[in-house]
Amino acid sequence: MADNTVWQETLHDQFGQYFTVERVLYHEKTDHQDLIIFENAAFGRVMALDGVVQTTERDEFIYHEMMTHVPLLAHGHAKRVLIIGGGDGAMLREVSRHRNVESITMVEIDAGVVAFCRQYLPNHSAGAYDDPRFTLVIDDGVNFVNQTTQTFDIIISDCTDPIGPGENLFTSAFYQGCKRCLTPGGIFVAQNGVCFLQQDEAIDSHRKLSHYFADVSFYQAAVPTYYGGMMTFAWASDNEALRHLSTEIIQARFHSAGIRCRYYNPAIHTAAFALPQYLHDALPHQAT
Repeated sequence: MADNTVWQETLHDQFGQYFTVERVLYHEKTDHQDLIIFENAAFGRVMALDGVVQTTERDEFIYHEMMTHVPLLAHGHAKRVLIIGGGDGAMLREVSRHRNVESITMVEIDAGVVAFCRQYLPNHSAGAYDDPRFTLVIDDGVNFVNQTTQTFDIIISDCTDPIGPGENLFTSAFYQGCKRCLTPGGIFVAQNGVCFLQQDEAIDSHRKLSHYFADVSFYQAAVPTYYGGMMTFAWASDNEALRHLSTEIIQARFHSAGIRCRYYNPAIHTAAFALPQYLHDALPHQAT
């Protein structure tokens, strides 16, 4: 792709979004994937895989803050955190801001992704790969959670859409493995698409997760480049109370953590669990 052209997202057949390309930084098209990173005047560096936006410098903080601080502050005393995927390093960046976390393990299937993102998306990791609490494991996520002898208080599945390489991270085998290595009272979260346009994904995740966890639901955040409405995050735990903590409790934990965010705050935290009626209606056993 040449500079000063237009890149069109291909996630949906009947409509979509486009970005002007100021400069192509990297483009690799193989039999298996089409990976591109380009600069856009409005969103900074944009990474897309197989025609679908994965992350942008402009708004990645919304996604990554909500995927980390919601489960970590809801848990309240997490010591061991597992990130599945997350090769761009931004999830690690946010988790590492929690001083009370003692170990952070990231399982990435391709070591090249980490090196690639450190070169082309350095602002995502912002030095977090040098955190002494961090361990990188090169492995398939499904295999890791079903084989590891470690246990974790929080598991964050930073997966792509359930097509291609990310498909295995939406299977029962993966969810069962996550339950297996999650400590009692632990929390599992995962990105689950834009539920207005990808509602079947949410229904499928809810059904599968409900086999292994007593409390399964979702929370939401508005991420501009994930086009079509609110981004939905799957939430699973055996402790339902963690999903209903008061804003005051979250505020006290947030203050104690000493973290400042650009999107997340305690009021956003509690409000994020309020779901639209169409999603309530689509899911079984969801109280309004």
